[in-house]
Amino acid sequence: MPIPVRARMAAPVVTRPVPPAPVRWTSTSVTIAGNSGKGEPISLTGFSGPEWPSIIMQPGATGLDMPTYGIFSDDSPNLDGSIFRSARATAREIMIPVYLHGIDRRTVNQLKRRLFQALNPKRGHCVLRFSEGGETRQISAYYKGGMEGSESTDTAGVAWAKYGLTFTAMDPFFHPDRPEVVRWDFGTGEPFLSSSLPFFPLRISAGVMGTGPDLVIANPGDVEAWPVWALHGPIKSFSLTSPYGEVVKASAPADGSDLVPAGRVLTIDTRPGHKTVRDDLGANYWSRLGTNPEFWSVEPGETSAAVSVVTGVGKAAVVLSFYPRYASFV
Repeated sequence: MPIPVRARMAAPVVTRPVPPAPVRWTSTSVTIAGNSGKGEPISLTGFSGPEWPSIIMQPGATGLDMPTYGIFSDDSPNLDGSIFRSARATAREIMIPVYLHGIDRRTVNQLKRRLFQALNPKRGHCVLRFSEGGETRQISAYYKGGMEGSESTDTAGVAWAKYGLTFTAMDPFFHPDRPEVVRWDFGTGEPFLSSSLPFFPLRISAGVMGTGPDLVIANPGDVEAWPVWALHGPIKSFSLTSPYGEVVKASAPADGSDLVPAGRVLTIDTRPGHKTVRDDLGANYWSRLGTNPEFWSVEPGETSAAVSVVTGVGKAAVVLSFYPRYASFV
């Protein structure tokens, strides 16, 4: 009688899931920094291989192109339809799917804690940075949800997890990491009237009276941008005029002194939510501006503006800076 042979059970084969490689993001570098952008940047596209713990941005992100708009209109009792009144870009909703791939349970939990700390909205907003082709655009957004977690077989494992991070950007536009800057210099360092030459023929120092209306300002963004003006004294009076006739100006003091003394810098911040007019010592210049100042924005493309300055004794300058605003991350 043959002796039965006991079948040997094959040992189970444990396979570690290989994280899917990013598809759309191969040429785009994406990082996220918490604590109002001051935290350690966490790369979402720097995956270096299946043996290293990484956080990988997956295809399927939403809310990274043109923002949504709110349309305001009035209904008429006598006409069909409605009458358009205005439109404004609303807060942007962003969703970014990520894949956390660790070596073991400990490393994937460390990746989770890094995100927990970076995303906490009580510590400030997150800054999402997208770099492609030498250009960097970023947007500030508050974490809203997506890391609640699920232990289902298709969303988490021993050494990996998937999340769909959702954010709300109060400012719906992307900004570059550096501002656009334009500078104009005025005056030659000579007095308005020469003290050493005869009064006649009348001689006026070149450049003391400012410029004409043909200054070109180039805004590469998709929508209007709000400038910050820095006026470097000595300046007796100035006028900043938009292409549409909006003016921010200030007249010379009655006692003949400089409105902005030499060595001082007057900053006019026209950004919504700021709207300040102060010098570098904190002095408020609101009361010295002309009646009903119109803080104007810089339209996209090339526009012509007028910057007129009457300088004191010395060389003055006007510096215009602004961050272009883009509708998309590219």
